Amino acid sequence: MASPCGSGASSGYTLPTTNSGSDEDLQQALNQRKKKRMLSNRESARRSRLRKQRHLDDLAAQVAQLRKENNQILTSYNVITQQILAIDSENSVLRTQTMELSHRLQSLNEILLHMNGLAAVDHPSQNLDGFFVNPWSSISLNHPIMASPDMFQ
Repeated sequence: MASPCGSGASSGYTLPTTNSGSDEDLQQALNQRKKKRMLSNRESARRSRLRKQRHLDDLAAQVAQLRKENNQILTSYNVITQQILAIDSENSVLRTQTMELSHRLQSLNEILLHMNGLAAVDHPSQNLDGFFVNPWSSISLNHPIMASPDMFQ
């Protein structure tokens, strides 16, 4: 049978009466859908948490890898810095040795010039043809001493 809907009977719309068995089936169907939706949401949330956890783990692994690379770069930088300092020090020593050897060479050349100059003043007759007669006047005494690049190796 039909019962009137609303307060007035003029609407002409009536709801079919349902028995309690049908209400229970409907309620059970609604509860089942609600439970299914709840389980689906729960599973979706679980997948979302797993996805977030994987992403977090990936980021943590990436941070660890970047820190490792940074440490390797820092170690390489420190090693190279030490090598540069050692090379700079060695270059400084070599520059000093070069200056000392240049001064020694200059002094030796001045001594040779002085000796050759005195020989020319002391023995003017041997100045031109004395090269073959005078044992002290040799090519090594008449020419400046030149440093050889192989000398320092």
